[in-house]
Amino acid sequence: MVFWLTGLPASGKSVLAERLSEHLAGLGHSVERLDGDTLRSQFPGTGFTREERIRHIKRAGDMAADLEIQGKTVIASFISPYRESRAYVRSVCQRCVEIYVRASLEECEKRDPKGLYRQARSGAIKNFTGLDDPYEPPEHPELTIDTERQTVDESFAQLKAYVDRLLV
Repeated sequence: MVFWLTGLPASGKSVLAERLSEHLAGLGHSVERLDGDTLRSQFPGTGFTREERIRHIKRAGDMAADLEIQGKTVIASFISPYRESRAYVRSVCQRCVEIYVRASLEECEKRDPKGLYRQARSGAIKNFTGLDDPYEPPEHPELTIDTERQTVDESFAQLKAYVDRLLV
């Protein structure tokens, strides 16, 4: 099964995905973790135009599908800003669960753990999701986690309960 976490930068995707990976591995699942930043480092020429982002997410979706076929539980955390590319991921994976990690742009900018919003506002980063490039929220995610209204522990408890119902 593939659990695909999507949301704005700094919404909490990576933190939740890492905790979920650890939880499932602790239960004996064979888990593979895919993360947007990590995958970009493996493909350093990947840019940030709409076309390059779509290609990046399709590549990640193909990787997730291959891992799923091998019997892995895939935890993927990608901004994946466009519905089109998320639909592609669903089309190539056998069992894909879309999880929307929701937080407002204002909240994500307050968090800004990597200083990316600040850099984007200053013009140092172009095509930044949520500012000068759109984020298209999922229309029908299987699960929405509101990390603005919940603590990390509450958000993870919601995610864990949902996933455990599906896998345990």
